[in-house]
Amino acid sequence: MKDSLAALCSLAILSAAGFNLASCSTATSVLFVFPDSGLAEVRMNEREILQYRFAGVPFKPYVKELRTPSGLNVLLDSPDDHKHHHALMFALGVEGTDFWSETPGCGSQVSQKVESCPAKAGGDGSALAFTDSLSWEQPDGAKVLREERTIRVRGGRDDLPTLLTWESRLTLPQGRAEARITGAHYFGLGMRFIREMDGKATFLNADNRAGVVYTGDERLTFSRWCAIHGTVGGKPVTAAMFDHPANLRHPARWFTMALPFAYLAATLDLDARPYVLRGAAPLDLRYGVALWDGHAEAAKIETAYQRWVEIEKSAKK
Repeated sequence: MKDSLAALCSLAILSAAGFNLASCSTATSVLFVFPDSGLAEVRMNEREILQYRFAGVPFKPYVKELRTPSGLNVLLDSPDDHKHHHALMFALGVEGTDFWSETPGCGSQVSQKVESCPAKAGGDGSALAFTDSLSWEQPDGAKVLREERTIRVRGGRDDLPTLLTWESRLTLPQGRAEARITGAHYFGLGMRFIREMDGKATFLNADNRAGVVYTGDERLTFSRWCAIHGTVGGKPVTAAMFDHPANLRHPARWFTMALPFAYLAATLDLDARPYVLRGAAPLDLRYGVALWDGHAEAAKIETAYQRWVEIEKSAKK
């Protein structure tokens, strides 16, 4: 395995004209950034774990694929029923502009620079990490928000879940005194799951709450984490999202639905309580996503959540 991984790293270095080898931090983990195709990839144990699209997207960069340790992708990108649902994505409403729906009049998150960043040591070793500097722009080009997005990936082995941290630091562009942040009840960090989960997935959360019915199968629930049990190719999987204790309005308000499609989102309750970003102080948001092969029980998810919180203490900016 060492020989094959060494060859993989050597090939990446020799092919630098086509893409950049952003990081090769461990013997079994590699981060690639492909500027020409607008993709960043994380591979662990010679298996792709994550694919992130940052160019060639008309409205917002996003995580296109995220896989369990055995390699099962749980995400669905841009289905016919909701073309603007991009797998794992982050979007809000800012200054009256919708950055979610991708219709005429919507805003765009413009990726300006993607690069690797130093791995942060945690209790389970280092993470592979990259940043995406984004300009949130209205249709006329007016800049209403800046985002420094950092994505860190750990695990991906049979004995560990795939563990992703999504961190967004939101600040005001030069010349803007404030930005009013709003959104529908499902705006935030959202995951659209593969078709196999539609109508069949079940949800659980840290407090075993049923949540409040919004409409139809849509529920809103406050908790520190929320998870979904489903299948990929008939094999059981678990996807959990974690809300960091330092986040605005912790614990998160989770949006969940299984019908007509399976969706999970961490929201800030913005439809009920808009937020105004003022001055130089940033709005820092940090979420975790953990994937297991098999249906992880609540106790196992809680242990992973607490471990993630501890690990992320060493990754603060």
